[in-house]
Amino acid sequence: MRSSAQRTMKPAPGPARPLERADGASVGIIANPVSARDIRRVVANAASLQLAERVNIVLRTLAALGACGVRHVLMMPDREGLRPMLLRHLARERASAERVADWPELDWLDMPVTARVHDTFRAARLLREAGVAAIVVLGGDGTHRAVVRECGQVPIAGLSTGTNNAYPEMREATMAGLAVGLYATGRLPAAQALAFNKRLDVTLNPDADAARHDIALVDVAIAREHYIGAKALWKADSLAALYLAFAEPEAIGLSAIGGLLAPVGRREPGGLNVELEPTEGDPQIAAAPLFALHAPIAPGLLRPVPVHGWQRLADGQATRVRQRAGVVALDGEREITFGPDDVLTVTLRERAFRSIDVTACLRYAAANGLLRDIHTRALPAPLAPLAPGTACASISPAPPTPSRRSA
Repeated sequence: MRSSAQRTMKPAPGPARPLERADGASVGIIANPVSARDIRRVVANAASLQLAERVNIVLRTLAALGACGVRHVLMMPDREGLRPMLLRHLARERASAERVADWPELDWLDMPVTARVHDTFRAARLLREAGVAAIVVLGGDGTHRAVVRECGQVPIAGLSTGTNNAYPEMREATMAGLAVGLYATGRLPAAQALAFNKRLDVTLNPDADAARHDIALVDVAIAREHYIGAKALWKADSLAALYLAFAEPEAIGLSAIGGLLAPVGRREPGGLNVELEPTEGDPQIAAAPLFALHAPIAPGLLRPVPVHGWQRLADGQATRVRQRAGVVALDGEREITFGPDDVLTVTLRERAFRSIDVTACLRYAAANGLLRDIHTRALPAPLAPLAPGTACASISPAPPTPSRRSA
C-alpha cells in the first residue's frame, strides 16, 4: 500500500463541499514554520522556537487526534524543512507503535509555497473547502489572524508558537489535540465544545468603491510612521492609539498596555480604545499625558507609554480613528498606510468566529467518561468498608527478588 505521507490531496474544483471519507473525521493543521523569528525576537533578546520543537508539537497533536479516532489530517506544506523532518519522525513513531491505526493518515494540501502569509490564507481557504471539522494552528497572533480571515465557520484551536501570543493561549499540544479530536469525531456537542471570539474590523474609506477591509484578533495599533517596512511593530515611541478586542493583564505585546490599564477579558463584552498622543482639536484627549504606563510590549521589552485617555468600545459601533495619517498595525504587524484624505474606522465584532474551548471540552469528557475504555482490563473490585474501630491493615511489600549476585 502506498504511504500516506507521499500522497497529496488536491482541492476540489467548483463550490466548496464536505470531504467524503468513510473512515472518520478530518482535521486540518496549519503550522507556521517561521513564527517567532521577527525583529522583536532580536530587540527583546527572546529565544526563537526551533524547527525540531515545532515538529514535536505537531507529533504530540497527531498522537492525541489519533487516540480520539481521527483518521485523517490535512496539513499546510512549507519550504523551511518542517515537512521532511515531520515525515521522518512520524515514520519512526509508526514503526515503533503497538497499534499503527492510532496514528492518523497525513496528507498535504496541493498548493504553491511562497513562504509568505499568503500560504496561510490559501491553506485556511482550502481546508475550509475540504470540509475539515476543525483547524489546529501553530503560530502567534499574526498567524491566527491569517487563518481566521479565511476559515469561515470552521473552528480553530490555537497553539502558541509566536513572538506575541495574546490570542493563542499557552497550552500543551496533547491536551489541545484531545479536545479537537473529541469534537471532530462527534463525541462532544458544539454547544459544549465551541466558544465565540471577538474580532476588530478595520475599514479604509468605507464609502468608496475601492474600500479596503481587514481584521485583527487582538489589537489594532495606529503609529505615526508612514511606511510598512519590516512589518513587526515594536517601538513604543511611535504609537499613537490602540484599539483592543480584549486586554488581559498577563498578556505580552501591545495589548498589555490596555491589560495593565483597564483590563477587558476575551469572553467579556466590549473592547478598549487607548489614546497615546494628544489629538489636535479634540477636547476629550488631554494635551499632556495623564501618566506613563510601563508595559511589556514584547518579551523582555518594557517601555514607558504615555496615556492620554481611554474608553470602552461597544459591539458593532464603528469608531473613526482620530489620527489623520500614519500606519495601521494589525496584531503587531504593519499592514495599511493612510493619509489626511482617508477615513479609517475600527469596529468591534462580538461572536465573530469560533474556537475549540479546550478546558470545556476536557471537563465534559471527564464528566461523561469519554476517555474511559472499560474493555481494556478488568476494573478492581471496590474495597469493602471497614467495621467501626477496625485498624486499617498495612500492605506489606513483596519480598525482593534475589539478584544474580546473591544467588
